Amino acid sequence: MYSIDHITLEMPDPAAADTFYTAAFGLDSQVRVRASQAPTTGFRGYAMSLVVAQPSIVDSLFGTALAGGATPLKPATKSFWGYGGVLRDPYGTIWKIASSSKKNTGPHSRQIDQIVLLLGVTDVAVTKRFYVERGLPVAKSYGRKYVEFATTNVKLALYSRRFAAKDAGVSPEGTGSHRIAIGSETGTFTDPDGFEWEAAPAVPRQLDDLVAQA
Repeated sequence: MYSIDHITLEMPDPAAADTFYTAAFGLDSQVRVRASQAPTTGFRGYAMSLVVAQPSIVDSLFGTALAGGATPLKPATKSFWGYGGVLRDPYGTIWKIASSSKKNTGPHSRQIDQIVLLLGVTDVAVTKRFYVERGLPVAKSYGRKYVEFATTNVKLALYSRRFAAKDAGVSPEGTGSHRIAIGSETGTFTDPDGFEWEAAPAVPRQLDDLVAQA
């Protein structure tokens, strides 16, 4: 499997943002920040998703994020697929926090089981082909609706920009910089929708296999 080593979020005040992400979500090496004044308006075309085991963890992460200045877009609630909600942090990044479980079944914790980068793209089939040609293996694919790649550390998924915005509870309109960079062993390039990838040290294959089996 290929590994996405980390996601870099760009913002005018990286020190304050780093403090927020550590306090709100306990994120460390998988999400990084750096300074940028690149113009951006409206929907940036992506959302970060935190997948957890049960509703109490969703509520805990949601609560610390709101206490740190985040804005709720979709309050955490039960749905057909589980329990979760969506918020926008003080620096413009959208976070979806969700569990497939509707009930608490274990002791309370703040453990994050998986981080997923959800990209909203113009044409799912075109962007899927772009990534496949660069060696990313497909884990799930539902035509032009949704694609998930078999990446470790941070999962990568694609769906249409309009659906991505609807899922986040925002308008799909937006211009300017995405203010995000994807650090991976796949190298440096820009995808068809302008999302930038940067070279990161390759995860040793033996370690990568252990992570995949965890």
